[in-house]
Amino acid sequence: MDWVPIVFGTFKVVMLGIGMYFAIKWHYDQGKKLERGAVLRAGGTMVAVFALSLLGLGLLVFGLSRMLGLDLSLP
Repeated sequence: MDWVPIVFGTFKVVMLGIGMYFAIKWHYDQGKKLERGAVLRAGGTMVAVFALSLLGLGLLVFGLSRMLGLDLSLP
C-alpha cells in the first residue's frame, strides 16, 4: 500500500498541471477577444469559484472523515 500516495500524488500533479495549462490558455484567448477589464473580472470570478469549490470540498472531506471516525488531530 506504499504505492497509493505516489500514484495519487502523481495523478494530482498531472491533473493540476493540465488544468493550469488550459486555464492560462483560456485567459490568453479571452484577452485577445475582450478588453482588459472584462478579462480581469472573468479571472476574479474563476478564482472565487475555485476558492469556494475548494472550501466546500475540504469541508465535505473533513465531515466525511469525522463521520467515518478518522483521527485528524495534529501530532
